[in-house]
Amino acid sequence: MAEHGGAMTRFSAPTRAWFASAFPAGPTPAQLGAWDAIAAGQNALVIAPTGSGKTLAAFLSALDSFVQRPSTGATRVLYISPLKALGVDVERNLKLPLEGIADAVGQESDFVPPTVGVRSGDTLPSERRRLLAKPPDILITTPESLYLMLTSRAAETLAGVETVIVDEVHAVAGEKRGAHLALSLERLDALLPHPAQRIGLSATVEPHAEVARFLGGARPVEVVAPPSAKRWELSVRVPVEDMAALPEDDERNGSMWPHIEREVFQRVSEARSTIVFANSRRTAERLTSRLNELADGVAPLPSAQPAMMPGQSGMSYGAESGLARAHHGSVSKEHRAQIEADLKSGALRCVVATSSLELGIDMGLVDQVIQIEAPFSVASALQRVGRAGHQVGAPSVGVFFPAHRGDLLATAVTVRRMREGAIESLAVPTNPLDVLAQQTVAACALGPVKVEEWWALVRRAAPYANLPRSAFDAVLDLLAGKYPSADFAELRPRVVWDREAGTLTGRPGAQRLAVTSGGTIPDRGLYGVFIVGTEEMSRGGRRVGELDEEMVYESRVGDVISLGATSWRIEEITHDRVLVSPAFGHPGRLPFWHGDGLGRPAELGRELGAFQRSLAASRGLSADTEGRRRNQGEQDRAGAHSQLAAIGLDENAQANALAYVREQREATGTVPSDRELVVEQFIDDLGEWRIVLHSPYGMAVHAPWALAVAARIRERSGLECSAVAADDGIVLRLPVGDAEPPGAELFVFDPEGLEEIVRREISGSALFAARFRECAARALLLPNRRPGERAPLWQQRLRARSLLEVAQRYPEFPIVLEAARECLQDVYDLPALTGIAREIGARRIRLTEVRSEKPSPFARQLLFGYVGQFIYDLDAPLADRHAAMLLDPVLLADLLGGGKLREILDPEVIERTELELQRLAPDRQLRGVEGVADLLRILGPLTAREIAARIEGPRRLSGGEAGVETMAGGGVDSARFTQPAEVEELI
Repeated sequence: MAEHGGAMTRFSAPTRAWFASAFPAGPTPAQLGAWDAIAAGQNALVIAPTGSGKTLAAFLSALDSFVQRPSTGATRVLYISPLKALGVDVERNLKLPLEGIADAVGQESDFVPPTVGVRSGDTLPSERRRLLAKPPDILITTPESLYLMLTSRAAETLAGVETVIVDEVHAVAGEKRGAHLALSLERLDALLPHPAQRIGLSATVEPHAEVARFLGGARPVEVVAPPSAKRWELSVRVPVEDMAALPEDDERNGSMWPHIEREVFQRVSEARSTIVFANSRRTAERLTSRLNELADGVAPLPSAQPAMMPGQSGMSYGAESGLARAHHGSVSKEHRAQIEADLKSGALRCVVATSSLELGIDMGLVDQVIQIEAPFSVASALQRVGRAGHQVGAPSVGVFFPAHRGDLLATAVTVRRMREGAIESLAVPTNPLDVLAQQTVAACALGPVKVEEWWALVRRAAPYANLPRSAFDAVLDLLAGKYPSADFAELRPRVVWDREAGTLTGRPGAQRLAVTSGGTIPDRGLYGVFIVGTEEMSRGGRRVGELDEEMVYESRVGDVISLGATSWRIEEITHDRVLVSPAFGHPGRLPFWHGDGLGRPAELGRELGAFQRSLAASRGLSADTEGRRRNQGEQDRAGAHSQLAAIGLDENAQANALAYVREQREATGTVPSDRELVVEQFIDDLGEWRIVLHSPYGMAVHAPWALAVAARIRERSGLECSAVAADDGIVLRLPVGDAEPPGAELFVFDPEGLEEIVRREISGSALFAARFRECAARALLLPNRRPGERAPLWQQRLRARSLLEVAQRYPEFPIVLEAARECLQDVYDLPALTGIAREIGARRIRLTEVRSEKPSPFARQLLFGYVGQFIYDLDAPLADRHAAMLLDPVLLADLLGGGKLREILDPEVIERTELELQRLAPDRQLRGVEGVADLLRILGPLTAREIAARIEGPRRLSGGEAGVETMAGGGVDSARFTQPAEVEELI
């Protein structure tokens, strides 16, 4: 460690002594670079692989500062983690350096180790009060909890923060959650005498400059990214010789999944600890169940569904083995924490997880990571496999199991790019107006805010660096009540915008609204699952996890379900929760969840196309199949086999990949690639035309392309065409007619015209309606009326539709614009699509048209997804689709019995409803000047007597000496008032 002595001299003697004893090999390159930047007072972004000591690099200077400058009783270090579990992990890991430095200081010194506190959504109210009364020196929190602190009295405890550490910065930078955090960090800096030093940590991120811009906002950031020496041991395994001709028997039933399950079970059994990653919660639950059944020797029934059979719900056979446990976002935090602890201690050998374990939680000595199906991206794959070999210098072992032949090609490309370190580019969201609306309400909830100061603060945050003033003012107009709340109540003003004084002030209830409905994570309306009869039931009871709304609607009391690899019997279903009791050993239904699938990034799609092109051009395709299997790698290293072996594909994987490409070329004469897209036409079993565009460029490109193609068909023929997009292309269905079906010309567009078509069509799509609902909720326009309780998804959809019907009358409505922006920029990849359109126009990408008697191998895989889209996705409630509900009043009267509508309604109900709508009912009256403003806005001009009848309590306007009733006797009762200021003048 002598060569690093100069780097360590900046630390105090006790810190140097502890580090030397704990890390005799000395600091890592990432630590050296980070300490240089931190010592120079720079903001720093530290990018290094898992296990390179990044977290300690960020913390050590801060910890050492407490040796040199004792604690002042205020929070000096703020650590922000995107995962609550990661924050708890960091708190635990900080104990070692804190205790070590304290021991090195010795007993004679008056050094007091800094205190550490954790505040997140799991923190008990009593602990929050303690943190408020006695702030810790180091506070560990989440982006959402930081926002809540800044919107309450707890903001005072942050006034002494000097260092902000943002861990796993890549996990938030490309999302609206990151935009929300960026504004919170700027709000934090506004509280401080000078801006806090920001340190960002990330293992996998590109481009460095974009993430550094996100971290620093308007301030410069030094990027510390030393060359990586991380070792990866990666392989792709296929447990069968031919994935297209699987054996049919009672157990396997012609499916690939039983073979994968047995191979995974074998590998888990041979290792001490394994994390298996799946791409969905449903697959995680089903695979966990099968692994435990295999460990117990339970053979599935002939009709059993393997881990990923198409369908809604499968069966668990109640295996009691503790070999594997499921870990995902719908398992309760208590169960997740126990699973993590059991894996670290060796009590549990296998965890089957989703992205819930993807980030930098230290899972101890994990021998291997197994990935089921191709991961969503190279960055995600690196994060996942990095859970193995988490220690400095240790290799990370990753084994990939593709589910079908198309998945095999995508997996191979992902693994190759992992070896190259080629990560997809991340883009910071641009000007998300829904987040701005929420943060604006929060910022002025505790007191007036100057408009120009808020404008300047917002523009310092990277996502809003180019925010137009017109968009900023439109958001303020929305919050100040520009739009008619008579049509939709939640459009009532949330702030008072005093244009003369240039201030924003929160209206009554603004703070409660910002706190109870804040955040950016969409509410999916999931049901909480709790153990029946547990103590503390008034505070929620012991939570098991959560279930999808549709899964609950299909369940009944007495049913047994499997959640987290444990069987539970449903005892009661209420409006917001499912109460269960343990049913150990009983067979149970496996749950399912609906969610948004992540599509393949366009740049990864381009690499996949190039890979398919290289395989199609390889001489290995023409070799004898059996001969290739026997002689792969050794006798044909210059051919396709050696190329695939170098990536890490085993013999079966190599043979299946080459056979898949060869069969596609034999069926269509060519193979889709980055330079050639294939339009395939054939007649399906129903006698209708199927037109398939084979393209590798991913869902973000294909979805808007399909929207434009469907619009073109509708304009030309008047037919509504079902165009379904997937990662590997687009499938169209057209009726057979006398004319020839459209071909490749259907997909050729002028780039500028294509973008305009997508912009025009997006507002009528289901995607837009769903995104509008989520944007409106973030903008506090769909607040949860009962905070802490479940809001049913169908109710959210109905409320969002009502709001959309009002909002669409105003082209400048900010949240309509934001929903369109999110679809066009964050969900769709329009730049990539228009770039492909230009390449097609310039003949750099060729469109080849083929007609086949039956679907080609690539088309069969696409059609499988097409069928699934209509069996399952389109069976979802229709409320998210934009459709007007038209009711014929004459027909309605006939259906109700033929009489006039008023005659068949209860007069008392009519009277009570009128009192409520007129704000004359006692529980609907308002209070104070703000109440008068609401009355005039809702009901229009009113006389003094009418105002007095609708004001609650002693009927005085705040600040006045006389009551409103006095006004009525003062000769002004005949006058009608339209502004609250006119009423105040008479007091």
